[in-house]
Amino acid sequence: MADDTAIAGALARGAGELLLRVRADAGPQRIGTAGLKDEGDRRAQEFLARELATRFPDDAVLSEEAADSDRRLTSDRVWIIDPLDGTREFSEGRHDWAVHVALWERGELTAGAVALPGLDTVLSTADPATPWAAPGRVRLAVSRSRPTPLVQRLADQLDAELVPMGSAGYKVGAVVRGEVDAYVHSGGQYQWDSAAPVAVARHVGLFTSRVDGSPLVYNGPDVYLPDLVVCNPHVSQQILRRLDSLLEEDRS
Repeated sequence: MADDTAIAGALARGAGELLLRVRADAGPQRIGTAGLKDEGDRRAQEFLARELATRFPDDAVLSEEAADSDRRLTSDRVWIIDPLDGTREFSEGRHDWAVHVALWERGELTAGAVALPGLDTVLSTADPATPWAAPGRVRLAVSRSRPTPLVQRLADQLDAELVPMGSAGYKVGAVVRGEVDAYVHSGGQYQWDSAAPVAVARHVGLFTSRVDGSPLVYNGPDVYLPDLVVCNPHVSQQILRRLDSLLEEDRS
């Protein structure tokens, strides 16, 4: 497991460094373009796919940027990757994007790394657990555009401070790094959007679940995993109670 964690971290960092070079070489005329987004997705996918195939030829891979295969459903080890989480932020020259590399083994996430290349940082399951303190006013990571209606209503009930930022991995990373206290998402995601961030968050002692409080399950047949909660454990029950009330309102 220690080797898997070290490799996850090295691969996430390597893909992140590659992406920084791709962006630097693109020049200012390509900043914000679809072409730069596509090149970033493609180059990072090629790097991670090649490295995983070389190092772990018997393992399966689930990636946002590759066709899915039923082989992973009968494999004991599945790497779940998002080669570039936050293509928009990457292409615009921002720092709030990420690279995700996670390992699922026999029902559990056992290793994970989230590279934040714009910060020259890699968060991983090699990091020490954190003694979390109860926060004051809750700081809630939200989308740069606008929170989903459920999250906006939750923020209103919590009187939370909204902190806009980019990709899902960066938002979870902000909770891990203590910049915010919670990230709640209800607008639709996939397994690769959260596997590595959730692996890291769990490892350092944060609370993780679906918005209804049920467990986050990975390597399921349906890659859609539409919502999640990642938060400081001291506010988890408060957030889940508020979410339960809001979801009940929606059902009635």
